[in-house]
Amino acid sequence: MAGKLYLVPTPIGNLKDITLRALEVLESVDIIAAEDTRQSLKLLNHFNIKKILISYHKFNELGKSEDIIRQVKEGKNIAIISDAGTPGISDPGSVIVSKCIEQNIEFVVLPGATAITTALVYSGLDTTKFIFRGFLPRENKERKPIIDDLINRSETLIFYEAPHRLLSTLEFLYENIGNRKISMCRELTKLYEEIIRLTLEQAIEYYKQNSPRGEYVLVIEGKSKEAIDKDERAKWDSLTIEEHIQKYMDDGINKKDAMKLVAKDRNLPKSEIYKHSLKL
Repeated sequence: MAGKLYLVPTPIGNLKDITLRALEVLESVDIIAAEDTRQSLKLLNHFNIKKILISYHKFNELGKSEDIIRQVKEGKNIAIISDAGTPGISDPGSVIVSKCIEQNIEFVVLPGATAITTALVYSGLDTTKFIFRGFLPRENKERKPIIDDLINRSETLIFYEAPHRLLSTLEFLYENIGNRKISMCRELTKLYEEIIRLTLEQAIEYYKQNSPRGEYVLVIEGKSKEAIDKDERAKWDSLTIEEHIQKYMDDGINKKDAMKLVAKDRNLPKSEIYKHSLKL
């Protein structure tokens, strides 16, 4: 009889944030696969949980996933935990989930701590829609395409960042998306938890004067509707109304519908657009 695989979230700082269900699972499994066995041992010792610990991190995730699945097939119950937060969210976990689905292996994902939602609510920014992109790449040439893809999105943007890279990342964001509101969430749930709400420009000046410490979650406002509308209008400034209509028609849209779209784009009466369409 096959065993079962569990993905178990662990506290992101305050050990009291672990759930009763997480403790129950960790106490019941045969093996715990941990991102950092030394770090995880502190958590397990705190709750007096004695289990076989094996290493499962980003450098051995591919090979280790197969080994874990083999043991589950043989009847072992195994829990996967990361240093902090939910496995699979900027931590090892997604690879083994994919393999379990491919091989029809039963697995259970427990709800629990994650810095994303904690920081998002703290920010006071729009929580109805957001995009999480984890850690940006180190090199500008690698992170530029990511930001170019996000620059016109209205969703709130969420990133993780380490203290030694914080200032350069803030400067990169300011140069590429402008002076938006940002919530700097540091050391969430820990003793020195700190939430600072600034603009990107203010944040750069602040961290030039104050050395960043601890892990950060950056929550940045999405592009405003006003800015989106302004940019949309700017696209047509270089075209005459006749050229604007013709552009839609060149895309395969009939003349009547093209006129309606132009009226909407330019916020002009349809009768005004109709006059210009006669010149085509």
